[in-house]
Amino acid sequence: MKLLPVVVFTAAFAMAGCASEPPRKTTHVPRTETCKPISEKKIAALFERWNDALQTGDPHKVTANYAEDAILLPTVSNQPRLTQAEREEYFEKFLLDEPSSVIDFRQIYLGCNVAIDAGLYTFTFGRTGQVAPARFTFTYRWDGEQWLITSHHSSVMPEQE
Repeated sequence: MKLLPVVVFTAAFAMAGCASEPPRKTTHVPRTETCKPISEKKIAALFERWNDALQTGDPHKVTANYAEDAILLPTVSNQPRLTQAEREEYFEKFLLDEPSSVIDFRQIYLGCNVAIDAGLYTFTFGRTGQVAPARFTFTYRWDGEQWLITSHHSSVMPEQE
């Protein structure tokens, strides 16, 4: 019963738009791009490529995994990183603690030249020995030459056990 006003409001709002515009004719436009063949195994390997780049300690090698227009919502910073320079600055600091990560759980979704890898991972920091369970989402896009990260969200688990 509590949802009724929302439903009525939503329906009225939608109908108001319909009354002022004539119905639009839509046609199906076939997809013209060629889809790069991909598999869950290959997407999982992209995470390993990123994790291996962490092991080098070189922020430039890590950021090479990201598309120019990617967004990074990092694990230990409140600032979104929107440029390669901003991402590199973040990883310069992050890599000082010698992080490595292991996937604990993941779900991979595949599309035409896009893929999502989301789940849980655990960071271990070699310099301090600290362990940090976290959530992640990586989205990837085929740029015609390689798969690159277009968005990366990582956050420490809110409920520590």
